[in-house]
Amino acid sequence: MKCRGGDREAFGPIVESYRRRAYFTALGLVGNREEAYDLSQEAFVRAFRAIGRFDPAREFAPWFFRILRNLCASAHARRKTRREDSLEKLREDGREFPAGDRFSPELLAERNEAAERVWRGLAELDAKHREVVVLKDLQGYGYREIAEILDIPIGTVMSRLYHARRKLKEKLLGEEASRAV
Repeated sequence: MKCRGGDREAFGPIVESYRRRAYFTALGLVGNREEAYDLSQEAFVRAFRAIGRFDPAREFAPWFFRILRNLCASAHARRKTRREDSLEKLREDGREFPAGDRFSPELLAERNEAAERVWRGLAELDAKHREVVVLKDLQGYGYREIAEILDIPIGTVMSRLYHARRKLKEKLLGEEASRAV
């Protein structure tokens, strides 16, 4: 690994391959686009600075995402109130969705509303439950990878994920029921 010797250009492909996942992981953990971007960039800077401590016999992703997770946890601790992101805000920032039956205004409104409910539900979970949902359900990591990233046993990952999904479901169903009244 050339970047272990301080070669910034060798680190570039690593950044490119993890950039998108890092951003969306941070977004799921902190709930703010700008902060997620800043934190994901800071995680790459810190990873590059600490690359000499990385064990090349191990996988890079768990090591890197542990750095990112710790940054997000610190940011979240500094800022107790969590702002939400929505698909509508993404659209305002220039994200366009193709026209067609699947993207009718009514269907998009329903999807936006559902997405906002999920983001609100995630925001209400405590950090340890939110992070397992983000890593498993939004980022698609396996139990072993999550255990490595969070530095906890696989059984704890499974337990937290079970309880997090149950709590999220209760919040979403409770919100749905209160909206129906």
